[in-house]
Amino acid sequence: MENIEVQNTQCEMKTDLNLLLECLKYQMDSPASQKEALITIYSICQQNSDASDYFREIGGLMFVSDLAKSSVHCIVKEAALFTLAVVMESNVYCQQTLCTSELFEDLIFLLTNKNSSVNLKRMSVYVILVLVSNNKSGQTHIRETGCIGVLLQLFRTTLSISEMNLSDENINQYYQLWSSVCSTLCACVNNPQNEDNQNTCCSVFPHAKDWLQSCIKPEIVRPICSFVGLTVANNSYVQEYFVSVGGLDILAEVLIKLVRNSSRSYSSAKLAVVVTKTLDACIADNSAVGDVLVKYHIVSKLLRLLTSDTLDSGEKISIILTIGHCTEGCEENQYDLLKNNGLPLMIQLLTESQDEEVNKAATFVLQNCKQITEKLSLKINEYSLNLNDAEQLKMDLHIKERNLEDYWKKVKEILHRIELLEKEHDEETVRRQIFVDIPQEAVMQTTSKYHKMNASDQKANTERTHTKMQCSQLNCKSDDLVGTTSANNQSSKNGILKTVNLVDASTRESEQNVTLHSADKLHTGSVQKSHTTNERTACEKKQSVPQASEHLFKQPSLTVQNLKQTQVAETVTFCSDSTNKEISIPITSASPKMTDLRCSGCITVGLPFNSRNFSKILHTCPHQCDRHKVILEAEERYKRGLRKSVICNNSSSEAFKSNYEDFL
Repeated sequence: MENIEVQNTQCEMKTDLNLLLECLKYQMDSPASQKEALITIYSICQQNSDASDYFREIGGLMFVSDLAKSSVHCIVKEAALFTLAVVMESNVYCQQTLCTSELFEDLIFLLTNKNSSVNLKRMSVYVILVLVSNNKSGQTHIRETGCIGVLLQLFRTTLSISEMNLSDENINQYYQLWSSVCSTLCACVNNPQNEDNQNTCCSVFPHAKDWLQSCIKPEIVRPICSFVGLTVANNSYVQEYFVSVGGLDILAEVLIKLVRNSSRSYSSAKLAVVVTKTLDACIADNSAVGDVLVKYHIVSKLLRLLTSDTLDSGEKISIILTIGHCTEGCEENQYDLLKNNGLPLMIQLLTESQDEEVNKAATFVLQNCKQITEKLSLKINEYSLNLNDAEQLKMDLHIKERNLEDYWKKVKEILHRIELLEKEHDEETVRRQIFVDIPQEAVMQTTSKYHKMNASDQKANTERTHTKMQCSQLNCKSDDLVGTTSANNQSSKNGILKTVNLVDASTRESEQNVTLHSADKLHTGSVQKSHTTNERTACEKKQSVPQASEHLFKQPSLTVQNLKQTQVAETVTFCSDSTNKEISIPITSASPKMTDLRCSGCITVGLPFNSRNFSKILHTCPHQCDRHKVILEAEERYKRGLRKSVICNNSSSEAFKSNYEDFL
């Protein structure tokens, strides 16, 4: 049903256009009828690409073009030109069909003819505007035919600076023509950008500067700013020329006036944004040009404009980008930004705004000011300023540095907190992944080595125990080591020597235990359980065998009371001889006191010397023998291994805690 209606509409449209074209052809003697027919045609083709294309297919486009050139009636010419512009604007094929040098030459004739009315010239400019809009071919034709020169002349002469009473109908017509010329010139240089046309259009910059200097009315400022902004865009030659004729200075002065009035006038704030965009186009990608704005302190004015409540996000982006281009490569403007609290304002916009473009623009400004903040902390007077400015700079700097310090401190605190959180997260991840990172083979090899050493040590201890003459039965859970006594000196010395050998073996076993605990920290608690089971089994089978991992530093409890004095004397004698040999201290009759130069672990025996005070006594001894030094080092390594195991292996923390408390 809808398709039928569309087809009916299309048929009606085509029928109407055919009839209107016939009316134009047969009403040559009736200008009013032709005008009415033309008005009806453009009302049908306006914003209707299909109708415009059909009108071109039936030959109506070329007929209207000839009518605009050949008709002697001004009203017919004006209507024909307007119809051509509407049809070309609706359909690109119609634009390409009429984009010829012949049409541009005909339009030049109409623009330069003294008999042409202002409205006819305006319609001619409108046709040129449509021909060059988004059309590189049209931009080329307008330059090669000299049509752009005619438009520039109209820009200079259409309006008089002294006569700007737009309420006057006659003056208002000329203003409409001048405004149309400005729009057409903008289309000649932009979209796509045409550098040749830009270089041609910059010849009217002095005149545009005079307009801005004499009048800041929106009706004048807006068209000129649009024209200047598009003409200088991405063209360093034109930018420098605009600065050389004083155009940038005039723009800065106009902006200062508008910013001053922006707090009282809404229109002044909006117009100040237009001037700001033009200013930005003049200095973008050309930092040398931006130095001209230093004397006007334009950055402070832009910051003031940025705080206006009447601006939308798009207008704020334009202002921030202009500040960024002003501060890019210009230290004076960067300092002006810092002095006027621009840095906190940029941070505020960056944190509060949800607009991504605003955030990018604010980041651009902050990046520009990174170097100046570093330089200001090292050197104050880096600018070519006079003495008064330098003194003022120092005074202002002292005040602003305090504010900047507080701000940076807050920023650093936030960054520090973030780093701490990230570090804690990374450490937790490492602790969780450590079991995956350590190869299983290394852990199994270490465990296997420990079991072999443990078995050999137990076997050696059993053999030594059978060779002793007398020994007291020990409890596995007690804190005392087995001490061996004998009735004669030779057997006593042999027993003590075996005890010393047992300590050496126990020391080696303790070192192996430290290695095992390091492996246990990276593995599961199964190895530790196996180690505990082995020790418990050995204790049950042979209670007289000391437990090296738990009772390494215990002293024996003597059971034969009548031989106590002999045991003490012989032990002291043996340890003294052994110690003297190790530390090479000659023992002579001249020595003041022999016990002062001996190891406390060697001379302290009996009940006062047990596992609880063993470490304390040895630590306070200034003359430790090598044997007891090794024992103390093994003890420290064992304690460190326990602490690490308790921290890293949460699953076996209770078992380690129990062993650690028993040890202490």
